[in-house]
Amino acid sequence: MRAGRLALCAVATAAALAGCATAPPYQRPQVTLPAQWKVEAPWRESAPSDSIARGPWWQRFGDPQLDALQQQAMAASPTVAVAAARLAQARAQVNAATAGLFPQLSLNSRVARQRISANRPLTNYASANQTTVQNDYQLSFGVAYEADLFGRVRGGVDVAQATAQQSAADVENVRLVLACDLAANYFNLRELDIELDVLAQSIALQRRALDLVTSRHDLGATSGLEVAQQQALLDTTLTQVDVLRRQRDQFEHAISTLVGTPAPLFALAAETTPRNPPALPLGVPSDVLERRPDVASAERAVAAANAQIGVARAAYYPSIILNPVLGADTNTLAKLFDAPSLLWSLGASLAQPLFDAGRTDANVEAARAGYDAAVGTYRRVVLTAMQEVEDGITGSAALDRALAQARQAVASAEKVLALANDRYEGGVASYLDVISAQQSLLNAQRQAAQLLGQRLLVSVFLVKALGGDWAGPGVAAR
Repeated sequence: MRAGRLALCAVATAAALAGCATAPPYQRPQVTLPAQWKVEAPWRESAPSDSIARGPWWQRFGDPQLDALQQQAMAASPTVAVAAARLAQARAQVNAATAGLFPQLSLNSRVARQRISANRPLTNYASANQTTVQNDYQLSFGVAYEADLFGRVRGGVDVAQATAQQSAADVENVRLVLACDLAANYFNLRELDIELDVLAQSIALQRRALDLVTSRHDLGATSGLEVAQQQALLDTTLTQVDVLRRQRDQFEHAISTLVGTPAPLFALAAETTPRNPPALPLGVPSDVLERRPDVASAERAVAAANAQIGVARAAYYPSIILNPVLGADTNTLAKLFDAPSLLWSLGASLAQPLFDAGRTDANVEAARAGYDAAVGTYRRVVLTAMQEVEDGITGSAALDRALAQARQAVASAEKVLALANDRYEGGVASYLDVISAQQSLLNAQRQAAQLLGQRLLVSVFLVKALGGDWAGPGVAAR
């Protein structure tokens, strides 16, 4: 009865200590979020979930060339390959940590021929020492199991699982960033294609004007000054072509790297068809916590840091390891499986730290500080996400208004040029009015192209800020 009470007390004490050693209950850090965005345009509300695939959001832009490049990038990008390998590594570490929850079985064997010293110490000093040469055959099964009463092994598993989940979120973030970088470089290149097309049309117009004014000069109807002015305008426009082509080459090279192709082997044909930016699912601010993979990664880092506190605290408590052994030992191989050759051992080891000069205390404090740092990082990532979405919303609305005004300015500049040509041919205005109208039209057309490119870039930026597109390309915005 007394022994039973002692055993019960020991179990109760161990259970109480185990409760003290576990990590603090985990709760996702709280961040104050607004109820809605400062919406300046009609956006469709979304219904996101972190478990739903983000999908090929780039298909919303309706550009087959961009779709093909995105598929190539996801398949061949070394950046994605590195992230995927790290995820595989993290998942393998989860399996390794989980293995600690189960007994470890081992098969041990030994074959030896040995000579026993005649001068060995003996327990029975009455018997004489003798030299013996003999064989030794041993076969045994061993079991090693750590009784995880204080959560050290379980805490390590929790840390590994949270880290693997963080790696999975990092893979999604790498894919999102890669797709957005590729789309941004692609739209920059296409914007330059449109500008180069505008310059080509302007050059053709300016060459015709130069031929006209040269003919009039040859007939004595105009002065050489008008010819020089038109030639200077043409030379300035040709110089801008070389500058834009250099910029286009740089974006083309950047795209080649993103899709995993050497730059000398990669080329994109010019495309001047303008692409209108799509409507995107916006949702409410709290959706960002479920949509953005970098937010998910930061939150999983907090969970891992919280579990690490439990691992550090477990060092205060004893480590209990059970290691039974069953086998056979004989000096003759034929008798290895005879009953007299049987050997067995039942045992347990317990190690209780008594003094470590404050090492465990320091490790616990370090784990708590790591948790606080992870919480701060999580809040910073969330606040940055709020800022980026607001920037995308307000930028999209402002650029929509500017783009509409720029297109109206192009139409007005075309009318001005037509009137200037008519007035010059009628002898009412000087040729300087024609040159000024040509330059104004060129500037208006290039500004419209640049604003369209900026609007597409802001759409890509907003996709990145929202964490992707859950609705898919076939769902129209309301």
